Amino acid sequence: MKMRILHVVPAYYPAVRYGGPIRSVHGLAVALAQRGHEVHVATTSVDGPHDLDVPLGRPVDLDGVAVHYFRVPTLRRLCWSPSMAGWLERSIAHFDVVHLHSVYLWPTWAAAREARAHGVPYLVAPRGMLIGEVIRRKSRWVKTAWIQLVERATLEGSAGLHVTADLEADEVKRLGLQAPRVFCIPNGVGVTGKAVPLAAGPFAHVPRPYALFLSRISWKKGLDRLISAWQSVPDLELVIAGNDDEGYQPRLEALARSLGVGDRVHFVGPASDQHKWALFEHAELFVLPSYSENFGNVVAEAMSMGCPVIVSDQTGIADLVRRSGAGIVTSGESLALAERIRFLYGDAARRREMGARGKRVVTDELSWHAIAARMESAYRQILMDPQPSTDLASAP
Repeated sequence: MKMRILHVVPAYYPAVRYGGPIRSVHGLAVALAQRGHEVHVATTSVDGPHDLDVPLGRPVDLDGVAVHYFRVPTLRRLCWSPSMAGWLERSIAHFDVVHLHSVYLWPTWAAAREARAHGVPYLVAPRGMLIGEVIRRKSRWVKTAWIQLVERATLEGSAGLHVTADLEADEVKRLGLQAPRVFCIPNGVGVTGKAVPLAAGPFAHVPRPYALFLSRISWKKGLDRLISAWQSVPDLELVIAGNDDEGYQPRLEALARSLGVGDRVHFVGPASDQHKWALFEHAELFVLPSYSENFGNVVAEAMSMGCPVIVSDQTGIADLVRRSGAGIVTSGESLALAERIRFLYGDAARRREMGARGKRVVTDELSWHAIAARMESAYRQILMDPQPSTDLASAP
């Protein structure tokens, strides 16, 4: 049965500064469209301090997905959009299911309210923003109040919670929030656009051999402990790729200099969808020592390129890394991290074996076709039973 599916997300392509959720929502939407469904995205034109150069007020076809962009005239941090509100009120009843991708932001609240008013079932995907460490580290009291006043009603009125790893579901439980059920479905992996060889792109001159970090330059990614670990990792360069919207990079550069590793830690700036794959391909290993990570799309991307990975146990994808043998899971603390990096870098055969295991598990379990099939099944379950008893038990 063909479904009409609406995804609501505060920001969307080409606003890639917002990291993994932009790519994962688009990957899912495209794959669902390829499976024969009619897929729409309602989003805003926000792109940091600027606006995307996109048409407003009419759908834009993006890889088979109808994307509706709306302007945010003020309250940009909340993505408040009166034009989106009007469109949701007029249009939401025409969809079979709605998938909300965010918390703390106005579009999620507005779409949930309209979906309830029109009897349309909806799923909520917090995208890692209901993890305790994230709440404690930034705007704790504001987020706590918002959870109690807004997100509690949004979750309790939903048809379910979509998480990408069991870790995220456990964190939601600790907050005392309730949803009718939980669908644990990871993000998929797919190359977006045309990949460019390393020698032909902007990273042709990165020093080798190197370990790679590729993600947003943010406190939550654990870069402080990664750079500290480099005191105990000789003979290997560290390449750090990613955008620095938080202004955090100068502190990290100062840390590297103070520890005497500034000449071996290289910040190379953002890596586009076309150029990041070559960085994975030529890295000796990939490291993501996050303090908090609901899944870790970039880890799956590294695995898809045959790059062995080292991740912290606070990363949602850690269970898959451990189970598949695609890399090493560690505490993320600097000394433990340095020991595991030295161990893996010193064993080329093990790196090749882990890289091969990573490619296999991504192909078998994380292709967007496979993930879309699982999500399609979740939607059908919701349509058959929109409001089961509220117990936060995981759905099959």
